[in-house]
Amino acid sequence: MEKIRKIVGLCGSLRKGSYNAMLLKVAGGLIPEGIEFEIVTYDDVPVYNADHDLPETEERPASVTKFREALAAADAFIIASPEYNYSIPGGLKNAIDWASRGKDSPLMHKPVAVMGATQGMWGTVRMQTAFLPVFTFLNMNPVLQPEVLIAQAQNKFDADGNLTDERTIGIIQKKVENLISACKV
Repeated sequence: MEKIRKIVGLCGSLRKGSYNAMLLKVAGGLIPEGIEFEIVTYDDVPVYNADHDLPETEERPASVTKFREALAAADAFIIASPEYNYSIPGGLKNAIDWASRGKDSPLMHKPVAVMGATQGMWGTVRMQTAFLPVFTFLNMNPVLQPEVLIAQAQNKFDADGNLTDERTIGIIQKKVENLISACKV
C-alpha cells in the first residue's frame, strides 16, 4: 500500500455533547502531521432499503452517494461509538449497511480502529465485539490492540471536551500508531 494520506472518523453518537465525538476529536488530534483526518457524518442517510439501492434503482439516494464518496477517500477508519443495547448503535450500523453494499464498497479491505466511551462501567466492550462479524464480512483489517474502552467518561473529559486522563491518551496514541502501521502492510 502507498503512503497513508487520509483517515476518516465515524462517530456512533449523533447527540450534542457526545463523549464519543470528544473521543474522536482526541484521536484525530493524535494523528501525525501529513495525514488528513476528517470526521464524516451520516445523520441524513435514510434507513437502508434495498429498493433504493443498486441494482434495483439507477442511483442511490444523494446523501448515501455523498457518504460513500467520503468513505472511499479514506485509507483507514477510526470509529468512536457508544454501546446501545449491548451492540452497535442503530444509526451507525445503518450507515455502514449502506456503505457495505456492492463490489464497490468503500470499506472493503481497509484498516479500522474502534474505540468507545461510556458513562457506565463496561467501556463499550460489547459494541466493539459486535463489530467483528461486520469487519469479517467486509474483509477489513481491524486494529484490535490496544483496546480503548473508556468507562466513566464523565470523569475523564472536562467541560470543554478535553480528555484529562493521561493514561487513556497514551492508549489512544498507541491505537492510532497501530492503525497507521496497519495501512503500511
